[in-house]
Amino acid sequence: MFIYGKTASNAISLMSYLAALPNGHIAGSHEMSKARGITKALAAKILTRLALAGLVRGQPGPGGGYCLGHPANSVSILDIATLFAKIDPPSLCPFGPNWCGNKAPCPLHDKIAGMITANRQFMKNTRLSLFAKKNKASRTPSKRRV
Repeated sequence: MFIYGKTASNAISLMSYLAALPNGHIAGSHEMSKARGITKALAAKILTRLALAGLVRGQPGPGGGYCLGHPANSVSILDIATLFAKIDPPSLCPFGPNWCGNKAPCPLHDKIAGMITANRQFMKNTRLSLFAKKNKASRTPSKRRV
């Protein structure tokens, strides 16, 4: 159970693409959108927001593209997801607000809270460097260098 939405998922997908590039290489938004099955417009919008946050660096013009703004081992999935989604759920109780918070918690409260805590820790501890270790032969990265 991930606590982020589709846009955050797409942002993580784009960032993982950049993390898999060899050091110093950049990729264009069109290349990434095609590789990840995201529309060009959405990829451009996401990359702009990631650039504003400093998570990617853009190089404009012909031959331009994007690269990571920080080393892959310093960026977590949580860092990316929080830019695009409110990751804290509004309510833990599937029985509604009239059960939890009024005396004893619902029968599922502790299990749901534990899953959310575990998911948050997973996202915090999962670094983009995980994707850099993937087999790069599965796709052809851009040969452009920063």
